[in-house]
Amino acid sequence: MEKGEQKEKPANEPVALDEKDKSILRLLQDNAKITVREIAAQVHLSTTPVHERIRRLEETGVIRQYATLLDHSKVKKGLLAICYVSLKEHNKKSGARFIRVIQEMPEIMECFIISGEFDFMLKVAVENMDAYYDFHVNRLGQIENIGHVQSTFVMGVVKQSHQLIF
Repeated sequence: MEKGEQKEKPANEPVALDEKDKSILRLLQDNAKITVREIAAQVHLSTTPVHERIRRLEETGVIRQYATLLDHSKVKKGLLAICYVSLKEHNKKSGARFIRVIQEMPEIMECFIISGEFDFMLKVAVENMDAYYDFHVNRLGQIENIGHVQSTFVMGVVKQSHQLIF
């Protein structure tokens, strides 16, 4: 390797974080609207190094995005369902096709590739049971290569967090 040339790191390689980075991340996870000045005061650094650390955390993908979390019941999305989906065919092409189609469905908040009896787990938010029925029959059920779908309905939320703790 020539001088000045850097070896590219794999996208999923962990990033080294010191205690100041972790403190900054805890504060941002708790309140993404916190100012750099407020963070600097709490982590005992000046604003410039805090800003540089945040920029580095964004550039390395540690911070993927900033988001506003909504109360689903207050925006007419009061029914949450977890859908377990298995595909008939298990190959790269059919899996990619399924993923492409569900990416376009706004009712699906999250999709996980899972192991076990099912291939995917979907978190779905809709207004009510009629809307879920329509989604299940007319949208999800129409996707090519769907083998089996099992739905479970969320009756209450005991704990919900988007924070990673260090």
